Amino acid sequence: MQELPDPRTSPWHAGEKRLQEQAGVAERMEVFGQKVIRDYMPDQHRDFYRQLPFLVTGAVDAHGKPWATLLEGPEGFVSSPDPQQLLIDAALVSDDPATPGLVAGGAIGLLGIELHSRRRNRIMGLSGRRPAASWRWQWSMPSATARSISSSAPTPVSMNRRKGGWTR
Repeated sequence: MQELPDPRTSPWHAGEKRLQEQAGVAERMEVFGQKVIRDYMPDQHRDFYRQLPFLVTGAVDAHGKPWATLLEGPEGFVSSPDPQQLLIDAALVSDDPATPGLVAGGAIGLLGIELHSRRRNRIMGLSGRRPAASWRWQWSMPSATARSISSSAPTPVSMNRRKGGWTR
């Protein structure tokens, strides 16, 4: 029988634990979470993020509304000086609705996607400081493997920026 991890070090927050208990999977998810959710990045993940041209970024504004945006830059705009930091050197756009949520101490989610291999990895954590768009994160959780992403041809979509947002 597997021993349950110390609940004080659980990677799940109270709401997640409640849902897991209601679904009858709390013990199994606790063991699983201890295996795959870490408070550091393995070197493989650090190298992965360094070579990406963009990151899909999620944040929540002051009204609790979630927003997603792309942070982009040349290879190396993302760096990792140690296993517990991911630094992002990207300009934040003032009229992007996600920007207000990218404040120091704010919860953020990052998704890195390597398009040619379909590999992806996500990080959830807390924003570090501004204006130098660099963040310190809290948890790292590898996402699904490439074989779970179906292959399809990209569909080009024309987007136009206008006051108040984006339109197709």
